[in-house]
Amino acid sequence: MNRKRPIHLDLFRIRLPLPGLVSILHRISGLLLFLALPLLLLLLQYSLLSIETYTQLVAVLQLPVVKVSLIILVWALLHHFFAGIRFLVIDMHIGVGLPQARASSKYVLFLSVGLTLLAGVWLW
Repeated sequence: MNRKRPIHLDLFRIRLPLPGLVSILHRISGLLLFLALPLLLLLLQYSLLSIETYTQLVAVLQLPVVKVSLIILVWALLHHFFAGIRFLVIDMHIGVGLPQARASSKYVLFLSVGLTLLAGVWLW
């Protein structure tokens, strides 16, 4: 047994396995979506209020900082969706072995980043 275990856990020095990274990113993406939901609902309300507020909102959505924020939210949505499906499948005791867990983590990251890049090209 390895006796050289860390006394304190420095999260910036620990090298997480890929399934652990996907799990933490799932939590972060869920938090981002939760925090962005009131703002997105407010934007929806403004877009439906009148044609003037809609055109103002379209102008605001053309700003680069807003586009980058939307791309981050698209990543959060896609990652949370695919990682959630992965966790539901794991809850059914499918793919619980280490090789399957690593492979499904790679698929989640590949799909979320790949589709985010496609959405980013479309948004920009």
